Amino acid sequence: VEGVSILFTDFNDFTKLSEQMDAQALVGEIDACFKVFDAICLRHGIEKIKTIGDAYMCAGGLPASREGSAESTVRAALEMQDAIERRAAERSAAGLPAFRMRAGIHTGTVVAGIVGDTKFQYDLWGDAVNIAARMESASEVGRVNISAATFALVKDAPGLSFAARG
Repeated sequence: VEGVSILFTDFNDFTKLSEQMDAQALVGEIDACFKVFDAICLRHGIEKIKTIGDAYMCAGGLPASREGSAESTVRAALEMQDAIERRAAERSAAGLPAFRMRAGIHTGTVVAGIVGDTKFQYDLWGDAVNIAARMESASEVGRVNISAATFALVKDAPGLSFAARG
């Protein structure tokens, strides 16, 4: 599938923060955050792909290419980042451990399909997925890092502003 915008998120210092929470509180906090992400994806027409630990993967432009999916994906990422920042401020003010997040997006071509014999899972493969993961890992905490390919598609979108990084 061409023109898929892959979004990865990951909580910063997750291991350190998880040591400050009991198992039930940790799972509850991840669940609360990911439920917010699920709702944001739904509003923006983004397909949730999977979660792996504290990482969340979703994509715009699936199961079929869609005009404006890169912009929708960027807007979803910004909304996720805003929700996590607000939640972190509230939790910190209450003296509770709080997640902060990195996010990265790349737009490109992927292979998509369902794999396995049990617990079927829709997944994505290809260089675009790997680049999106690198965009996330290179992101600053509290920011959304987008590739040049994604930027080219969204640079003129109304209401979006960008800060260049060297």
